[in-house]
Amino acid sequence: MSEVKTFQTPVVPDPILAGPTDFEVRSIDTMCINDSQLKHPWWYNFKYSLVGIFFGIAFVKAEIISWFRIQEMFRLQSFHMYGVIGTGVVLGIVSVWLIKKFKIRTIYGESIEFHPKRFSRGQIYGGLLFGFGWAMTGACPGPLFAQIGTGAFVIGVTLLSAIAGTWIYGYFRPRLPH
Repeated sequence: MSEVKTFQTPVVPDPILAGPTDFEVRSIDTMCINDSQLKHPWWYNFKYSLVGIFFGIAFVKAEIISWFRIQEMFRLQSFHMYGVIGTGVVLGIVSVWLIKKFKIRTIYGESIEFHPKRFSRGQIYGGLLFGFGWAMTGACPGPLFAQIGTGAFVIGVTLLSAIAGTWIYGYFRPRLPH
């Protein structure tokens, strides 16, 4: 008879901030319908390709995949990228407000709930690391595929680095202070 061992992440209470961890809060959200478990015809996934192509064209036309635009942003020489990012933030704020005000549900009829988030110093370190990587490569995870689609195949190195970084984080996540 084999013994099944489970690994549990130890919950270390933060003396400054009390309450559930981000992982505990996110685990509450897993009770929704998982679209990947629904059965659809094979052509059903083309909608994701169409949305991806649309966003890729929008990224190219807005010049947000341009290495030069990204460098201008980090050198504080141009407002262009800050305007794009600010527009996204404002759109997100308005969208969340509308979802809360009108109690909008998912396409499967589930209610959408927003849980309060705890602040962690790791968010500062992660944001700095993300920003340094973005500044050095001129590529953010959002437009990576649009950059490759325009023929900037050198961005493949950045894509592989992003995949490796995600894997490394997933491997060490249980041992990191959250």
